[in-house]
Parts: sequence; C-alpha cells; structure tokens
Amino acid sequence: MPSGVSDALTEMLRGLRLDGVDYGRCQMTAPWGILFPAQEAARFHFIGRGGCWLLTPCKQWVELKEGDAVLLPRGAEHILASQPDVSALPIRTYEVKPICGNVFDVCGGGEGEVTLLFCGSMHFNVDSLHPLLSMMPDVMWVHELAAIEPNIAFLLEAMAREVTVERVGAGGMLARLADVLAASIIRVWVEKGCGDATGWIAAVRSPDVGRVLAAIHLQPDRDWTVAALARLMGASRSGFAERFASVVGETPARYVAQVRMHQARQWLVRDRMRISVVAKRLGYDSEASFSRAFKRVIGAPPSHFRAGETVAAAL
Repeated sequence: MPSGVSDALTEMLRGLRLDGVDYGRCQMTAPWGILFPAQEAARFHFIGRGGCWLLTPCKQWVELKEGDAVLLPRGAEHILASQPDVSALPIRTYEVKPICGNVFDVCGGGEGEVTLLFCGSMHFNVDSLHPLLSMMPDVMWVHELAAIEPNIAFLLEAMAREVTVERVGAGGMLARLADVLAASIIRVWVEKGCGDATGWIAAVRSPDVGRVLAAIHLQPDRDWTVAALARLMGASRSGFAERFASVVGETPARYVAQVRMHQARQWLVRDRMRISVVAKRLGYDSEASFSRAFKRVIGAPPSHFRAGETVAAAL
C-alpha cells in the first residue's frame, strides 16, 4: 500500500487495539465438539497440540493443524470439533477452572486423542459497527498472513511453547502473546489491502476524503461542522459536501452522527458511563435531545444499553 495513500488509514488505525477479556487453555479428548455462540467480542483460537476441525460461520468444515491460529473478528457463531460428524456442546456446558486472572482451564470430551487449544474472547476498542470491522472477513487465517509478516511465525512458536508447558505464569504469557498476535493479524490484513479496495476502505484511501474520515474517527466527540470538515479538505462547503457524498455514499452530517453515536454506545456499554455524562461529552444541551439522536442512529434508546445490555465476554 503506497505510504502517501495510506496515511489517513494508518492514522485511524493507530489507536485501534484488541483488549483480552477471557482466555481458556482447553485440553480436549476425542470425540469432542464445542459450539461457540455469536458474541460482539472477537474470538481467537490457537491449536497447540494435535488438530481439529472448524465449522466456519458460512457452514464449511476446515481442518486446523498443530500450530494453526484463527481470528473471528466479529465473534460469529462457529464450532471446533475433533471430527466434523461429532455433536457439539455449547462452551458454557464444559468444566471451567480458573488458572489466574482472566485465564481458565477447560477440559472435556471422551477418552481418545488429545487436542490442546488456547481460545479467547477479546474486544476491539471501537464499536462493533465501525466500518473497518464490517469490512473484515468472518475468519482471518493466520498462516495466510505469516508469509507477509515474519513476526507472526515467532509469536506462533512462542505460543506453542507456552501452551504445552505447566510453568508458573504460562496462562498470563499466553494471554499477552494472543493479544499481540491478534493485533498483528489486523495490521497485516490492513497493510496487504484489507482484502479489497472498494467501499469504505476506498474512501479512506482517497487523498482528500481520507483526511476528513480520519479526523472524524479520531475525534468523534468533537462537534464537527460541514464548514470545519470542508476546511480540512481545502474545499468550499458545497464542493466538499458533494465530493464527500459521492465517495462515502452519504452526507457528511449523517456520517458524523453515526460515528458519534457508535462512540456513545461504546461509552455506555464498555465504559458504563451515565447517559447524562455521555450527552454532555458530546455537547448536547440535554439528555433528552441526546437520547433522540442516539435512537435515530442506533435504533434503540441509550437506556436500553445502560440498563444492562453488555458485551458478553464468555469463552
């Protein structure tokens, strides 16, 4: 990706990160099958010993071998199993024992061959409706990206060593390595072109519109006006509005509103902020006016999220 074209995207991704939530070191004996239900948090799996099969969100069985790793950035429902014909049980039905902090031991299955897995849930620090997340594939295959980024191979080797030993602190080491590996997967995917150069990614790469999009995403709590955005592009208000709509597919005002309300949802759900605090932070005169704007974009009032809808961090 040419550096001059990618500056806006690079700037936007600078603060993008994955935060580990829960990890499980799973020792499974054949026959076994685990159903991972859909969730907003991303899912990560590393095959430390043996092998297994993955039923992808598009209902295709793919074999995973020792040393393989996959990231499901949107946490879509999927199954890991010793063989495709094995019945799968939800992950919550398996025996789970805490090891340390947010790392757990999971065991189950029959009396056959052993497969050692390291599975985790992790949250992006941006809303699940962020355009970048919607562009990502359902499953990101680590070995497809390892040839581009040599550090991925080193991370996989380090994880393989840690997952097979019973040393003090191995669980915590694995969690940190998984966080770094997942972030590396995202970075390489972006650097190799995000799989496609259309839609939102194409808009970000546009030299003029890209600067504007980066500014909006980096400062979602700023009260962006069309005039201020036009100055960023170096165009008249009418020229900017026309150019923005033709590239992005919607008006600047609507796009800004979407980004602001997606950020508001993050503050409500992830940071557990009070509605009044979020409203003030976004510059609304009243909680009521913020609630109307939020419902118009998200489809539900902020009280729906503040009252108890949480992004589950289950294994």
